[in-house]
Amino acid sequence: MLREAVGQILPLAVAVAISPLPIVAVVLMLVTPRARTNGPAFIVGWLGGLAVLGAVLLVIVSGGDASDDPDDWVSIVELVLGVALVLLSVQQWRGRPREGEEAPVPKWMGALDGFTAVKSVAAGAVLSSVNPKNLLLAIAAAAEISQTGISGGEQAAAWGVFVLIATAGVATPVVIYFALGDRAGPVLGSLKDWMARNNRVIMAVLLLVLGAKLIGDGIGGL
Repeated sequence: MLREAVGQILPLAVAVAISPLPIVAVVLMLVTPRARTNGPAFIVGWLGGLAVLGAVLLVIVSGGDASDDPDDWVSIVELVLGVALVLLSVQQWRGRPREGEEAPVPKWMGALDGFTAVKSVAAGAVLSSVNPKNLLLAIAAAAEISQTGISGGEQAAAWGVFVLIATAGVATPVVIYFALGDRAGPVLGSLKDWMARNNRVIMAVLLLVLGAKLIGDGIGGL
């Protein structure tokens, strides 16, 4: 049953992992004078944010009133989340930069040069758990885990797998930085430019696919 839960949440975790803007933020941190502390600090915050979010969500979904059919309310949640992800996908697609336009970068990224380790931890926690896209995906993952009917310990283990996979994207630039040293600059620069340029297209496609999956799961469970 644990394997079933992991299989259900795998695509959701991958969607969190390849979120372009957090990856761009990490890369920008790695070209600042505090790169050796801020990069790992961001990862710690990211892990902590997802861990706390998971603990809260699993308590909520596991405590839902399942008087007659415990699958019904979870299926409704999946259906609602699926529709929300599809709508978010449309928003991302419509906001993509047209040919010849430069992809806009959030203004807060300009402040990364002055970040301390504490601010980097806070940024990681916020970007992993509070931003709307990740929050929707995390709620969907918690609902999928609850749907399998596994024990509390297995639910925690499944969420641990979700967190590890979801962290792979932001951890990769940090690994590249420490592994390549001075040679990491061009690699990270190319990664940042590609992610920033294709941010909305990547997320539009991912959210559409995941939204369709959740809508299908929700309809099938009702």
